[in-house]
Amino acid sequence: MNIPQLVKDSTKSENLTEFLIEAVVSGDLAEGSKISEPELAKRFEVSRGPLREALMRLEGVGLIERIPHVGARVISVSKQHLVELYCVRESLEGMAARLAAKHITEPELERLTLLLEAHGDHLANRDGESYALQQGDFDFHHQIIHASRNSHLIKLLCGELYHLIRMYRYQSPRRHNDPHKALLEHQFILEAIRNRDEELAEILMRRHISGSRRLLESEID
Repeated sequence: MNIPQLVKDSTKSENLTEFLIEAVVSGDLAEGSKISEPELAKRFEVSRGPLREALMRLEGVGLIERIPHVGARVISVSKQHLVELYCVRESLEGMAARLAAKHITEPELERLTLLLEAHGDHLANRDGESYALQQGDFDFHHQIIHASRNSHLIKLLCGELYHLIRMYRYQSPRRHNDPHKALLEHQFILEAIRNRDEELAEILMRRHISGSRRLLESEID
């Protein structure tokens, strides 16, 4: 067994997984499009082994589905599907905010403070442009989720839910969330966590996410 080659292939597969995730999220690999292993192997200049492993990881986080007699396809995300995801996210992230208020450290609070200051500068300089698409918007939620110190919550929220919601935000032609309102709500959530107010942190996080859910529901209606 060639251990160095196995390690090399594993690392290549991990890197390829990240490239493929971003390709799906951005729409470079379009919703509903069929996955062609030969084409992807040629495009990314990799062998079929690491590619198949990377595709299995995408299937594991819900970005690819395998249909009998058809093959692998990029997932299509309906608004109804997203409403269901937001319902789950509302409950789980509310719990994460409650736990973060209990477990977060001072360095983590400092990082969140600096992050929101950077968001404020972004809005001031670019008038809210692409705020919902920024990695930083997700970083705020991610840092709180990780501060919960609950490995199961981290796995549930930072996997399938995270990627599918990013995919919708990038590819939806309509952007309804007010970026200034979103930043203000983030600031209130952080303040509750800083004050170790577990109940208020959960309430504010749930309210923050339910606002996005209601906007999706209004589009369906």
